Amino acid sequence: MIRKLVLLAAVPLMLSACATNQGVRGAAVGAGAGALAGAAIGNNVGDGDAGRGALIGAAVGAAGGALIGCRQPGGCGHSANNPNHSELYYDQYSGRYWYEDYRNGATYWQNGEPRTAPRR
Repeated sequence: MIRKLVLLAAVPLMLSACATNQGVRGAAVGAGAGALAGAAIGNNVGDGDAGRGALIGAAVGAAGGALIGCRQPGGCGHSANNPNHSELYYDQYSGRYWYEDYRNGATYWQNGEPRTAPRR
């Protein structure tokens, strides 16, 4: 049972290394951490079902991690409704659109991947 729970928590953490933006990475890390915490709590509270606790913890952790990840610089990509993002500019060399984060001066590709480092 413990092996299954560790595997359940490890898979989202390993997949977070493949994430291309902060929202996906945050959701994966949150799911892994939530699964571990949920399993521990579920095992010690109520009917002692660690599996159900892990699933609930993973869902709550993924939602919280995505929310936190999207608030990081670069976040979940460009949003015209975000006052901290400039308009989109086209980079002819790469054939991609980019924007500036007014909070730190860094530029990001439209999907949220870093393009340049923040100004100091």
